[in-house]
Amino acid sequence: MSDIAGITLKQLRAVDAVARTHSITGAARELGLTPPAVHTQLKGLEDVLGCRVVAKGEKSGMVLTPEGELVLQAQRAVDVSLKSCLNQIDAMKKGLAGRVVLGVVSTAKYFAPAIVAELKKTLENIEVQLNVGNRGEVLQALVERSVDIAIMGRPPRQPAVVSKPIGMHPMVIVAPPDHRLAGLDRVAPDAVLDQTFIAREEGSGTRILMVRYLDRIGEGKPYETVEMGSNETIKQAVIAGLGIAMISQHTVTEELRAGRLVALNAPELPIERQWYVLHHEKLELTPAMRSVWRFIVENSHRFFPSLE
Repeated sequence: MSDIAGITLKQLRAVDAVARTHSITGAARELGLTPPAVHTQLKGLEDVLGCRVVAKGEKSGMVLTPEGELVLQAQRAVDVSLKSCLNQIDAMKKGLAGRVVLGVVSTAKYFAPAIVAELKKTLENIEVQLNVGNRGEVLQALVERSVDIAIMGRPPRQPAVVSKPIGMHPMVIVAPPDHRLAGLDRVAPDAVLDQTFIAREEGSGTRILMVRYLDRIGEGKPYETVEMGSNETIKQAVIAGLGIAMISQHTVTEELRAGRLVALNAPELPIERQWYVLHHEKLELTPAMRSVWRFIVENSHRFFPSLE
């Protein structure tokens, strides 16, 4: 079998030029070479293949042999592939193609899929992979560089990141509509601390915020918690009357609008936080990453759930 490593693009282009001009001289003129140089390319290819690829025609001029016709087909396939490759590289350099892994905390899953869907429409040649986890998991992914860009609340001290705020993130305490604290103009701190809190797992940003809030208003007073692993489970537990919960308003918009949950008028609520888009400080953004970053910064607010 012939050694493919011995075949060059110059040889393939010489075959193509001879096929179109039917002469060594015409091929040389088209390729900007001398006729002997074209002949050398053809001879080198024939030596590698062990057969003739061009021959004198019965009437006049040079023609391809059957083996030469196969080489021509391969040359044109290679040419198409190379042009496609160059177009894709050009698109990647312009930030119009590539692959970006977007990590979001689980609270953001209520609007992040809509952002990704719009990204796919706007930047259709950029593959955006969405990874969802709690705050600790997303931060670890940033450290391991398995996530390129992330959306979460307060930026961490470690790892060091580049961050930009993208919109308001209100936190509320919710209860079922028939709860004894529902509808009160003001709920006292002691009344809040007397409740059972349905809480996310350790490492969750919402859990961290809840602990800080309750310690602040209760001055260290103990309270009862029941841990559950997802916002959906927490919402159903609160609706069922198992307790109350501090939760992102963005995760309970539909339930608040429908009256299945109510937000309590507890001290300092709602807590107005910010959503941030961020990436590891040492990550050098590719053009595709910069395009996704720019889209999120400029458009994310359009996808946040609203009670209106």
